[in-house]
Amino acid sequence: MFRNLSLWLFMALLFVACQPSATTEDTAVEEESVSTLDDFNWNPENVADKKILRYQIPGFEKLSLDQKKLVYFLTEAGNAGRDIMYDMNYRHNLSVRHAIDHIVKNYSGDKSGEDWKAFMEYAKNVWFSSGIHHHYSNDKFKPGFSQAYFSELVEATSAEINDEALQAMFDPEIDATKIDQGEGKDIVKSSAVNFYDPDISQAEVEAFYAQKKKELGDKVSIGLNSKVVRNDQGELEEQVWHAEGLYGSAIKQIINWLEKAVEVAENEAQRKALELLVEYYKTGDLKTWDDYNIAWVQATEGDIDYINSFIEVYQDPMGLKGSYESIVQIKDFDASARMEKVAASAQWFEDNAPFLDQHKKKDVTGISYKVVTVAGEAGDASPSTPIGVNLPNANWIRQEYGSKSVSLGNIVAGYSNADGPGLLQEFANDEAEIELNKQHGSLASKLHTALHEVVGHASGQLEDGVATPGETLKQYASPLEEARADLVALYYIMDPKLIELGLFETLDVGKAEYDSYLKNGLMLQLRRIEPGKTIQQAHMRNRSMVSHWVFEKGSEAGAIAIEKRDGKSYVDIKDYEKMRALFGDLLKEVQRIKSQGDFEAGKNLIENYGVQVDADIHNEVLARSEKLNIPPYGGFINPRLVPVTDDAGEITDIKVEYPADFTEQMLEYAEKYSFLPKYN
Repeated sequence: MFRNLSLWLFMALLFVACQPSATTEDTAVEEESVSTLDDFNWNPENVADKKILRYQIPGFEKLSLDQKKLVYFLTEAGNAGRDIMYDMNYRHNLSVRHAIDHIVKNYSGDKSGEDWKAFMEYAKNVWFSSGIHHHYSNDKFKPGFSQAYFSELVEATSAEINDEALQAMFDPEIDATKIDQGEGKDIVKSSAVNFYDPDISQAEVEAFYAQKKKELGDKVSIGLNSKVVRNDQGELEEQVWHAEGLYGSAIKQIINWLEKAVEVAENEAQRKALELLVEYYKTGDLKTWDDYNIAWVQATEGDIDYINSFIEVYQDPMGLKGSYESIVQIKDFDASARMEKVAASAQWFEDNAPFLDQHKKKDVTGISYKVVTVAGEAGDASPSTPIGVNLPNANWIRQEYGSKSVSLGNIVAGYSNADGPGLLQEFANDEAEIELNKQHGSLASKLHTALHEVVGHASGQLEDGVATPGETLKQYASPLEEARADLVALYYIMDPKLIELGLFETLDVGKAEYDSYLKNGLMLQLRRIEPGKTIQQAHMRNRSMVSHWVFEKGSEAGAIAIEKRDGKSYVDIKDYEKMRALFGDLLKEVQRIKSQGDFEAGKNLIENYGVQVDADIHNEVLARSEKLNIPPYGGFINPRLVPVTDDAGEITDIKVEYPADFTEQMLEYAEKYSFLPKYN
């Protein structure tokens, strides 16, 4: 994950914009070998509501041969598990994707008509989202072509798809939502994700894991690496994901590449962690998973790091099951050195947080923060990727051993280089806000990410005897935790302490972030929601809840208002210090909810402020955004790492290529990394 471009040069690059071409057909098929930023196409195409972007791996050529091998082996390990994420998202996904892959590769008929264009858009949507449901809204994609046309394509290419999968594609009522956490719903039965057999209820899952907790105790990530099924006797049991269990054929490939990585590990601590990860994949033992996470969080030396396995629980409505994910990272030394000042001051931030005293950690330990260069991503991190990560997720490990936080520097650069100023010009309240953003917006965004990941997720503690948030707060645990981390960032980004640390020279940086955050939470993120829909995704619920709560309280205090001009709405912050105080008030309450496991209070915050959508504002945002032609989502074509070998087959170098065609990469991945059967 690490890059050798300095932080300040990186910030300058954030203002560079590229104009996307409309279709893949306009993009050169050959690979690009790029040495400068000027001749790199960051945004080769757009698909529906998505930008297809690219990123570079600056500094890769400066790594030693063993370091290059390590990056290559870890990247291949990540790619080997690609199929797993498809199957986790929905039981029919692999069947549908295999049919799509076969058709795109082999169809030789007419490709000039609207039906083929609509089919290709559907194919790219499926590839982008690792399945037939939208990666963010969770709604099932609606094919813009008929079932009869698709059947013609299947017949013309001798593709295969069963009747049940075909019906799921075209019947809008079947498994319409990947994750449905609506109030009053049976969130297990109403969600299409493949972590539970379709006939299993939420109450059954809760009872099943309550018994598991009695047997295994608190210091185990119960349910993290398994699917819950109903056996022949009608009882629930787990199918564990490991080499000899569910997903075994793909996991064995992952293990093969990880064992190669062990041989070129940079140091003993890194080697030990990799060996434990291999052991975990072989056995599926959750005690080994905890041992691995402890070893991994303590392996802080070296230039290469990685995230690999079943980790984040956002795709499970119950917040238990870890989605398959891989991110391979190279350290950006210059940027990390500057930003590690935040991690070094973690105890000060904890001591001065607006928490109740009993919710503050007395000893914040083991926090590391790095800005990194991504070398490859897979699973739940690709094509759509986070810009920052804080792990491990187990609260007891974080408290006793610490955590690692990373900001994905070249991913942020990729997003920024592909975006123009259109949204800012359209939605900013006035020229002063535009100028504030131009001067400080990029730094404000980076600092928000750092404070969110390093201080936010690492802060606070549960009261004695309170179970983990996944148990106490259930489906509201994820949005509340993201809100807590955001609120830490928002509270401290207006603190003079950051000036003292040398991170910026003026609190105008914090003001720029307040403008951006509230504009997004109240308005801009609604570009991602279809008319008539409520907000389902955890991060969006978080931003909506925070923004609407502080707006309600702030408008009563005269600190913020919605201004109306020429039929358009604008967010106008009138008193930034009052808004900071409100962020602190809400942070104190969200921390209390987590620390005490107050389900009802957490539910009320999310349901009352985070879920519902104002139809008038929504329609206005959609109308104003449409003319800008800036898709609200983005994801990346990964670079390709190519080994160079001698006559004996030994690797002598690893070269980087930058594919420029999303479809070609998806077909290449299908050819190289399809290790699972269509149904598992």
